[in-house]
Amino acid sequence: MDFKSIKYYLIASVLVVSCATPKKGSFSAKTKTLDQKVDSLLSIMTLDEKIGQLNQYNGFWEITGPAPKDGQAAKKYNDLKNGLVGSMLNVKGVKDVYAIQKIAVEQTRLGIPLLFGFDVIHGHKTISPIPLAEAASWDLDAIKKSAQVGAEEAAAEGINWTFAPMVDISRDARWGRVMEGAGEDTYLGSKIAAARVNGFQGDLSTNKNILACAKHFAGYAFAEAGRDYNTVMVSDEVLHNVILPPFKASVDAGVKTFMNSFNELNGIPATGSKLLQRDILKKNWNFDGFVVSDWGSIIEMIPHGYAKNSKHAAEIAIQAGSDMDMESYAYVEHLSALVKEGKVSENLINDAARRILKVKFELGLFDNPYKYCDEAHEKATVGKQEFHDAVLDVAKKSIVLLKNENNLLPLAQSGKKVALIGALATDKTSPLGSWRIAAQDNTAVSVLEGMQQYKNNQLTYVKGADLTKGRTQFVWETHINTTDTSGFAEAIEVAKKADVVVMVLGEHGLQTGEGRSRTDLGLPGVQQELLEAIYKVNKNIVLVLNNGRPLALPWAAENIPAIVEAWHLGTESGNAIAQVLYGDYNPSGKLPMTFPRNVAQVPIYYNYKNTGRPTMNEPESVFWSHYSDEKNTPLFAFGHGLSYSKFEYSDLKLSTTTLAQGGNINVTVSLKNNSTVAGKEVVQLYIRDIIGSITRPVKELKGFEMVALQPNETKTITFTITEEMLAFYTANNKWETEAGDFKVFVGGSSDKTIEANFEFLKTN
Repeated sequence: MDFKSIKYYLIASVLVVSCATPKKGSFSAKTKTLDQKVDSLLSIMTLDEKIGQLNQYNGFWEITGPAPKDGQAAKKYNDLKNGLVGSMLNVKGVKDVYAIQKIAVEQTRLGIPLLFGFDVIHGHKTISPIPLAEAASWDLDAIKKSAQVGAEEAAAEGINWTFAPMVDISRDARWGRVMEGAGEDTYLGSKIAAARVNGFQGDLSTNKNILACAKHFAGYAFAEAGRDYNTVMVSDEVLHNVILPPFKASVDAGVKTFMNSFNELNGIPATGSKLLQRDILKKNWNFDGFVVSDWGSIIEMIPHGYAKNSKHAAEIAIQAGSDMDMESYAYVEHLSALVKEGKVSENLINDAARRILKVKFELGLFDNPYKYCDEAHEKATVGKQEFHDAVLDVAKKSIVLLKNENNLLPLAQSGKKVALIGALATDKTSPLGSWRIAAQDNTAVSVLEGMQQYKNNQLTYVKGADLTKGRTQFVWETHINTTDTSGFAEAIEVAKKADVVVMVLGEHGLQTGEGRSRTDLGLPGVQQELLEAIYKVNKNIVLVLNNGRPLALPWAAENIPAIVEAWHLGTESGNAIAQVLYGDYNPSGKLPMTFPRNVAQVPIYYNYKNTGRPTMNEPESVFWSHYSDEKNTPLFAFGHGLSYSKFEYSDLKLSTTTLAQGGNINVTVSLKNNSTVAGKEVVQLYIRDIIGSITRPVKELKGFEMVALQPNETKTITFTITEEMLAFYTANNKWETEAGDFKVFVGGSSDKTIEANFEFLKTN
């Protein structure tokens, strides 16, 4: 499209001083630095126009229809025309984005372009696996590619900003939003955070990349009792050593925006936390992007009991460093008065507006506000085959083989009678998962469709039982599980005649996500009863799990010979699952989050503290840290994941047992594929700091490598331990290393490793 009449007002400071009226086209002064451009624009803006940049509205009218004339929609529309809106969210499609951008650029006094935000969490219309599933791939390149696919497809529909990645570390499977993050480990989570930021943002000069947003800053996933939006109480040690590192990794990766969180931290709502937003993020980490509130989180400080009213909330939030107000209307309604009353310095408004304007310049919107508004590009891009190929690749890599007794898997590709049971086996919506708001229902490949591609077996499908009564994205019906067992009889008869039974059970995709906390981590509805009923007539069961969180399935773990963790894998779900079940893809995924035996163990995580009584000191003693009715150990540990290959670790060696300051230790281990099947193994390196100025975890992930081996091949894997890897937030309230003794562990999961010892010597 040719847009010759776009307003640009970057003018020389002499004109600003003289209050000259800016002229069309004067934003093109190429000799100015980015900061000079921002400051020149800021200097000709009124206070209200600056505040307008801090205001984000949700889509509020049918853009193709007439402009609204009354009510809240009319107020928002007038604000848009008067330059009092800096960003819109939940507007997509080139036609609509162009129409709104045209108002901002061509009908307002200064013509400042808008940002268009949207939740591109794991794909846009072509859906990748949920982020927790992608984390199970431990494949940073595939995760980055997945984010690139989502960014390119969203950008083609006019979107230039996503509210992702969520980099919250999650230790509590009751919390529904574990599906949206990378799991429980800080190191893995930090690597994935950087990969996703780089995938989304890439080269922002193109129309294929979009702004990323690290969220939720901070502590959101540590909600008490796993209940969404609940109170968070964590120590400074947990905050700095566990929660904050993925956010710092996002900053280091160049993320342009942050989102604060709904929770309170140390009694202060995160949206009103100067410590988080001004001191840590903007001062200590030198973050030069901007912070957007979560939806309505500014005015939610009122029910928190921290703000008297909307005006007071606006005052608190802007002083704390929350730059953009998402759907609270607090800034646009109150900041001007607060400045005039002397309660808020205009310098704070200037700082927030400057940050937002700078990002818009970096995105290239002042060079071409319509860079994301190419209808031909939209038509050629959305849903293209390249995207399907990419999401299929990461879906296969995300599958975790939890159990495979007697090599029941892979299935023979011919000559077998296979029974497929479970409502989820034919569901084409559930595999899309939660937080995929641009995707159309009924567009995923079902497990049945995937398995039907293998035509040389006799495949019979029967539902067995329904899972839920309703499947609507934002209502409670997805929590209502059926109790109807009338379909069991048919399923039992089919299972009796089968050589092997594949049962697809778990959670519907909309039973996880925001606002979907659970107190029961078992199979919802009557699925457990169905599983046990089928087991009575045919023990050759492959249990395929579709879920967005770790589940507690002790009966299945004990009795079912083969269990496949298949998550919610997105558009190509059924194809990915079928290719793994039939052995055309050898699974290599590893759990990014611990599976409990019982919900009462939660929160449960591999890098726990040892306590003063970690084990039994004398026979039959009860005075140690344990349960009287359950083991301490998890059902499936962090990092666990099997393969159709058999990997063996041996010969762990250290180049030296003393690490000098500024030096390093090379760690080598021998890995053998002791099978006839080529495969890939995620080799994991853990370290334990034996004694610290604060107590340290029993082990922490510090490195991993994906290794491919041919049948009977052996490779030597090398890791390098550096001083930096040993640093943590100490009792001195800073990141540093401490001298002392350490253990190093290498293996295929956090609970199956071989180990060695070394010492770190600190000379100053």
